[in-house]
Amino acid sequence: MEYEELKLLKESEKSTTHLVREKNGERVFIRKVLNRQVSAYLELKNCQHPYLPRLYEVNLEEESTTVIEEYIEGQLLSSMELPEKQAIRAMKELCSALEFLHGKGIIHRDVKPSNIILAKDGHIRLIDFDAMRMPKEDVEQDTRLLGTRGYAPPEQYGFSQTDERADIYSLGITLRTLLKDKAKKPHYNWIIQKCTKLNPDDRYRTVKKVRAALAFREFRGYALGIFLIVLLFAIAGSWTAYRLQDQGEDAALGELVTLPAPENPHWNGETGIAVWGNVPESGDGHGEVSYKYRIYRKDTMTPPDLEKDDWDSEGDMRGNGLVDKTTSTCSLNMTFKLSKDGYYYFTVSAQGDGATYADSPYVVSDAFEFKGENAPMLPAPTGLQWKLLEMEDGREFYATWDNLDDYDDEDSFDVTVYDKDGNYVMNNIWSKTMIMKKGQGGIRVRKEFLADKHNKYRFAVEVHTSRPNEYKSFLLPDPAPEESFSPWYQW
Repeated sequence: MEYEELKLLKESEKSTTHLVREKNGERVFIRKVLNRQVSAYLELKNCQHPYLPRLYEVNLEEESTTVIEEYIEGQLLSSMELPEKQAIRAMKELCSALEFLHGKGIIHRDVKPSNIILAKDGHIRLIDFDAMRMPKEDVEQDTRLLGTRGYAPPEQYGFSQTDERADIYSLGITLRTLLKDKAKKPHYNWIIQKCTKLNPDDRYRTVKKVRAALAFREFRGYALGIFLIVLLFAIAGSWTAYRLQDQGEDAALGELVTLPAPENPHWNGETGIAVWGNVPESGDGHGEVSYKYRIYRKDTMTPPDLEKDDWDSEGDMRGNGLVDKTTSTCSLNMTFKLSKDGYYYFTVSAQGDGATYADSPYVVSDAFEFKGENAPMLPAPTGLQWKLLEMEDGREFYATWDNLDDYDDEDSFDVTVYDKDGNYVMNNIWSKTMIMKKGQGGIRVRKEFLADKHNKYRFAVEVHTSRPNEYKSFLLPDPAPEESFSPWYQW
């Protein structure tokens, strides 16, 4: 069939997308041309599902793929404010679509609100399969590191071959994005935390389990309201059994050992660096400790009520680089989270592996008075360069810049690496002290992140001040300007 172009919808180095109409006809389609061969589109062409667009033509060339697909009228979820019930319904439909795809051996790898359309019929459509792949035997990691920063899981950046648990991670981030503040409700937060575990083995094993969890949590709220105290114990017993059987949990929560809470969380003087006692048993069981944190801002020196108060931001971190072995403490520069003058508190929880250990309770720090809202910004790193060292066990890579002397010993540097298509590859945060101690004048980038010899890489640097009442952190806008990047590195 021949088509005439009506409108250019999207163009990048990776693909070009047009709205087209069949010649001598009225029907309108989406035509996408990708600058690489994506053979999985042939399998997708035979996958018809009510929450997926229909594919009409797939043409594979040696270095390109052309796809003609259904044009869907509607609105992207990324541009909408959905009520809670509608957001959950959309997530259940998304689970249905992903469950269908996974049954065909297809991993989407770019699940996010801007790839989900709420069509005029009131149901969603999952679109944009440019990053999809089908797992292969005897392959340890993906050959192309595609996806969207913030939604793609760690293993999608070269750690291992992705499987359906990569989509489950992105599904959890999407759920949190759509629910906004309501994501903090315990019954949603529990599901999101399970979906987004750093170790894929700790996540839900299938999308079916996520869908069952959403249905269960929703029903439990209704059940408790209807039956009240009279049937409380019966409901708790029956639905606990349901959760264990149908959600595939490794063990009942009551059988897990709760990790001890980190001791003595506090701010390190005026540095804006958070410190707490290390919990060696935390993490995913692979030797790296792991924690979750939340940041609270208050107008007065009043500690937050952890049961009632909303936090301003949250995050997690893992890695033994956090740990000071001489003092058995962990530390993290939190100054990039401080923006408006006031009193800041952080809470921290040790993360369990979900099999032997459950997460510890959150514990709250002392107050840090932030008065640097109008402070001058630290200077930008200049002269960014790759530094390569040939070692006995192979090449080592370091991200360096030429004005390290402009910073204090406890200032921290966040190096983020991107590939030629602008995809996030990895990031690493070291203090100046650590750089001078073991960084060869820069921050080490592990070579497995740069393993694709057909790709090329560059990095950008942000600086987190250790004197937040004197200087602001140097943070880059999104997107960062071209002058903020290092030269490209290619094997």
